[in-house]
Amino acid sequence: MDVNKIKEAAQSYQEDMTAFLRAIVKNPGESCDEKAHITTIAEEMKKVGFDEVTIDPQGNVIGYMGTGSKIIAFDAHIDTVGIGNISNWEFDPYEGYETDTEIGGRGTSDQCGGIVSSVYGAKIMKEMNLIPKDTKIMVVGTVQEEDCDGLCWQYIINEDKIRPEFVVSTEPTDGGIYRGQRGRMEIRVDVKGISCHGSAPERGDNAIYKMSDILQDIRSLNENDADDTTEIKGLVKMLDEKYNPEWEEANFLGRGTVTVSQIFYTSPSRCAVADSCAISLDRRMTAGETWESCLDEIRNLPNVKKYGDDVVVSMYNYDRPSYTGCVYEIECYFPTWVIPKTHEVTKALEGAYTSLYGDKRIGSAETAAMRQARPLTDKWTFSTNGVSIMGRNGIPCIGFGPGAEAQAHAPNEKTWKQDLVTCAAVYAVLPINYIK
Repeated sequence: MDVNKIKEAAQSYQEDMTAFLRAIVKNPGESCDEKAHITTIAEEMKKVGFDEVTIDPQGNVIGYMGTGSKIIAFDAHIDTVGIGNISNWEFDPYEGYETDTEIGGRGTSDQCGGIVSSVYGAKIMKEMNLIPKDTKIMVVGTVQEEDCDGLCWQYIINEDKIRPEFVVSTEPTDGGIYRGQRGRMEIRVDVKGISCHGSAPERGDNAIYKMSDILQDIRSLNENDADDTTEIKGLVKMLDEKYNPEWEEANFLGRGTVTVSQIFYTSPSRCAVADSCAISLDRRMTAGETWESCLDEIRNLPNVKKYGDDVVVSMYNYDRPSYTGCVYEIECYFPTWVIPKTHEVTKALEGAYTSLYGDKRIGSAETAAMRQARPLTDKWTFSTNGVSIMGRNGIPCIGFGPGAEAQAHAPNEKTWKQDLVTCAAVYAVLPINYIK
């Protein structure tokens, strides 16, 4: 491979990639309303010479370069969150803006830039004969990730019957290579009570009071230490080999957390005792934690056990239809995943990057100092489709994508043109580097 020619090819497509990204984000594309994004991507794939382009029944767009039996995949979720309070934006989030170095608009970093670099990375592979023998390059623009991380890949693996050799997640990585993330799950706790007139509360059984006791126990999980004398040991215990065989990867990913995200109640009136109370918990999981262990952890809290059958701890389900009308129900469980630092996929991506750009992260004048203060290979703070790809299905997954995590879900979202170029070049080198 002539890496300089690959870099030159990627640079030559900067203008095309910029136009493609702006064409995607000019239309809203929130979860379950991604049709305009999918149509734009499918048209671009056909224009640049993909050998096959399909849209599956769930609405994911899948493009192939090459015709081999072995699949190397690049994943980009192409749905976005909403814009939030428009007064926080300094420009139109869909019209966006463009300078010599930046592109602004909702979805530019999170994460439509990833599909842009993937499409042009595959184009470079084809033009420069970089697709390995008996290998097919798969570029997929996936739906509903913001609503339900990994749902799309459950569908692709189980219903489309596609199982790649490995997958590159093109979520934003601030110029680095990411090999894992904490998992998450959505837990619900329901508490029963008995209503009565508020003038004589002793006649009833106030569900809110019961829940207040349980809330303090949940808070203790997040804040307590793991000392032998501590009754409710904090989640920090999973960083200790005494409690967790996977403690080393847990220290790499970071400790788990739990927080109350919503609270609900029922009561006959404002002059009555509440007869039910429920909460939603956002639970972030580190290595060594499972959905079973997390549910049991809540069920075994002292005040949950105290109130016995009046408390039900469960996991939420997701069943919202995609933009095509497809309903693919799944538990709201998004497992922790981490690919070993010695894995051949990790080494292949690190080798592809360093052959082009050296052993430090690169970035714009605005981002370079922050990026270079971090190791080249690191992990995400947030969740990705890797929860299904590797977390549920054991397919190796590695991350490298244009943009910045801090831009995700934020007003005035932007990305950098150089990131699009850098990622397209690295993607083009990766497959042959992996086979080699």
